[in-house]
Amino acid sequence: MSSNWRRFEVMLPLRFNDGREVPGEWLAEAVLEVVEKFGAASYETQKVEGHWRQGAVTYRDELVRVVVDVPDSEDNRGWVREFKARWKAKLEQLELWVVSYQIDVE
Repeated sequence: MSSNWRRFEVMLPLRFNDGREVPGEWLAEAVLEVVEKFGAASYETQKVEGHWRQGAVTYRDELVRVVVDVPDSEDNRGWVREFKARWKAKLEQLELWVVSYQIDVE
């Protein structure tokens, strides 16, 4: 198997910044969108708690993580950038954290 792979990790909030709960079906929709594109995804349901500050406001987030391993291509990177932009807007976020890094698949 080629070692030219990239892992993307998308942190999805369980609440909007104003405290409203994100509908569970929206989170499922986001995961299924990744599965539809790449054929698989992992969804970590354990909550990750984050704290961050913007200006004078401190936010507390509860997040879940979507993980997908894909061939490292500009096409796939572009798709993830578009996914991020769509979901950042839909979830009314100031930022939506997506990290990626190269991986070796044995």
